[in-house]
Amino acid sequence: MVNIIVALPKLEDAKNIRNVLVRQGYTGGGVCNTGSQAISMADNFHSGIIICSYKLADMVYSDLYELLPPGFELLLLASSKLLGEVDGNVMSLAMPLKVNELVDTVDMMSAGLERRRKRERLQPKQRSSEDESVIREAKALLMDRNHMTEAEAHKYLQKCSMDSGTGMVETAQMVISMK
Repeated sequence: MVNIIVALPKLEDAKNIRNVLVRQGYTGGGVCNTGSQAISMADNFHSGIIICSYKLADMVYSDLYELLPPGFELLLLASSKLLGEVDGNVMSLAMPLKVNELVDTVDMMSAGLERRRKRERLQPKQRSSEDESVIREAKALLMDRNHMTEAEAHKYLQKCSMDSGTGMVETAQMVISMK
């Protein structure tokens, strides 16, 4: 589920918005009235949405947007007049707020965050140069000792890694240790 932080100048308004979202199935996130508190709360999460007003006690929305940790998106709540001045990269809703518009917008932003998180998980992890050199050394050893091609040595390391339930680097280290 997506972490939601509501940052509004009046804590009572922030609590009301959080309660609306909780009734819609979202987990209760943080409530605050300053941008610095919102950023501090966001640092405790991997990703999420910060719902804020145009102006907070210590900063305006654009300052908060620039300070957002990676993985967070901003939903701006402001009057129609102020929304005309808003940067195009920021998702926004006009006040007075309609509950169904808020919920639909948060649903859409949540789906986007989930897609991004899934895409990041599916990307292969990058190995360090040290790990790559260990794997190359193990493949060279297998090629020399067992007269394998590089592709066969790589496939052998992969198979042993999968069979033993260990990582490829750990398997390569085991092969090297058996010299």
